[in-house]
Amino acid sequence: MPVGGLVPHATDNAADLVVRNAKIHTGDPVRPQAEAIAIRGGVITVVGDDNDAASHVGPDTKVVDALGRRMVPGLNDAHLHVIRGGLNYVLELRWDGVPTLRQGLAMLREQAARTPRGQWVRVVGGWSAEQFAERRLPTVAELNAAAPDTPVFVLHLYQSAVLNRAALKAAGYTRDTPDPRGGQIVRGRDGEPTGMLLAAPSALVLYSTLAKAPVLEGADRKTSTRHFLRELNRFGLTSAIDAAGGFQNFPDNYSTVVELAKAGQLSLRIAYHLFPQTAGQEIADLTRWIETARPEDGDEWLRLNGAGENLTWAAADFENFAEPRPELGAYETEFEKAVRLLMENGWGFRLHATYDETIRRDLAVFEKLAAEGLFPAGNRWLFDHAETASADSLDRIAALGGAMSVQNRLAFQGEAFVRRYGPGAAADAPPIRAMLERGLTVGAGTDATRVSTYNPWVALHWLVTGRTVGDLVVRPPHNRVDRRTALAMFTAAGAALTGEEGIKGVLRPGFLGDLAVLSEDYFTVSEPDIAHIESLLTVVGGRIVYATAEYEGLDEELPPVSPEWSPVAHFGGYQATPRTGLAGARQAELLGQAVAESEQHRQWRARRGLAPETESTFFDPCFSL
Repeated sequence: MPVGGLVPHATDNAADLVVRNAKIHTGDPVRPQAEAIAIRGGVITVVGDDNDAASHVGPDTKVVDALGRRMVPGLNDAHLHVIRGGLNYVLELRWDGVPTLRQGLAMLREQAARTPRGQWVRVVGGWSAEQFAERRLPTVAELNAAAPDTPVFVLHLYQSAVLNRAALKAAGYTRDTPDPRGGQIVRGRDGEPTGMLLAAPSALVLYSTLAKAPVLEGADRKTSTRHFLRELNRFGLTSAIDAAGGFQNFPDNYSTVVELAKAGQLSLRIAYHLFPQTAGQEIADLTRWIETARPEDGDEWLRLNGAGENLTWAAADFENFAEPRPELGAYETEFEKAVRLLMENGWGFRLHATYDETIRRDLAVFEKLAAEGLFPAGNRWLFDHAETASADSLDRIAALGGAMSVQNRLAFQGEAFVRRYGPGAAADAPPIRAMLERGLTVGAGTDATRVSTYNPWVALHWLVTGRTVGDLVVRPPHNRVDRRTALAMFTAAGAALTGEEGIKGVLRPGFLGDLAVLSEDYFTVSEPDIAHIESLLTVVGGRIVYATAEYEGLDEELPPVSPEWSPVAHFGGYQATPRTGLAGARQAELLGQAVAESEQHRQWRARRGLAPETESTFFDPCFSL
């Protein structure tokens, strides 16, 4: 963007990129505010006022005017399934942000019409029934009506999935199909599957069913991943820690990001974890990986960060809050072997643990090893989730040098948690303030894409307000954080979890040039509108990787979405809705929805003989003769 009055100087220290006229929150206590930043060779060289940056403008410097907008350090999602998400992104119909089930079903019906034979329509996470005006899931009948011949799979959190008739057939489910361990295929009176799958409490039945759908191959995997990374850049994300997960095999499913990294085509920095996939084979997998790789192998774009988020399957406490807490069997012997192996070989880890009952058992193993001088042995380690962690457990974690990573899973599952455990327990789920008060590093993330949405501003809204996507207040003020703290959890804390706190997470000379210019000022916008923030300009290492509004066209061109019938090609990803601050527009939108739903209800009553077939004549005495 040409900027009047700036004359390029031929200088040896000319920046590649200068962003000026911004309200910069640096995250650096030494200089918390600035108005301009210069980046050279991917690294920040200047943080100061416009005059400071002007002297670094050379003939080839790209200068961008932020137009007085808020700039923040690039966001870092500390728990995101970015590798798996990228491999599937263009195949998925996203209901993230969709305000009504009516709209979601209309999207589904339209997508089914363009989906070729043999392919599925899949809605996989990022939404909750509580976000819909109707406050419910789609029914099997609605899916059958929307797509009578195309398989449809709709995943709801870690709780359930709804399949239409065609999907049941494609998955091979019949009256003779046995229920998998920890899951249920719901059946009708005739014994035939109805189309509902329940995690009871294991989500394996949900994911193993989804795994029956066709996958991308070859170049389409790279294209899908690049478009997913661009979608993350849309919200100001510049880094993510990939938490691995089920059905993400190493090295096969990691090859796409490795190839993109070699080609210089990643637009997001990724630190990844390795997760043993086969129960009973965990120690063998970990041993093989230890012999071939070491944490921090790679560079600032793609690096190994350790093992997890599971080390042994038997220690995993599934977090389906619609079901009782799972009672885990004895797992300590194999779990101790895994932790001992990692510690002896310089591997850190992250550990999925939802319930305090599990955390206490894990800590007992760590303390046993610590007594032998083997834990933590200088290795980084952390607990993920920890919704019901007790004060005593937090003290023990701090004593062992651990860290925490929390996600906004209760923004999507808060209502289910309250129904099962009550508002008192929900108030401290997870106990974020108690973690911070103990001096623990607490990174924040989303756990996207199969429960929460990947939009980090929805998570930041939850951290600050304690509200679910259904607008239920779950966490009271004593367990919320202010906006600066929440942002630090999404920037500096994430960098600390990968040992990169000395090179990223704040805007400071010598640090990586990762930043986002926001659509709204995060620090002054109304609380409900935090969730509506997006980035207008996202920069990673001095590269403009996302640009819109006045900056459109400054980012790198991507290949078109493929295959052409992809839901992303037509609908895009996250479905942005109007800011709540736009009261008139929001009121009109809600009124239109109410009118449409009222007419639907009248037609439903008419079909059942409870109302006249024809619409009632409108009568207004003001217009009568």
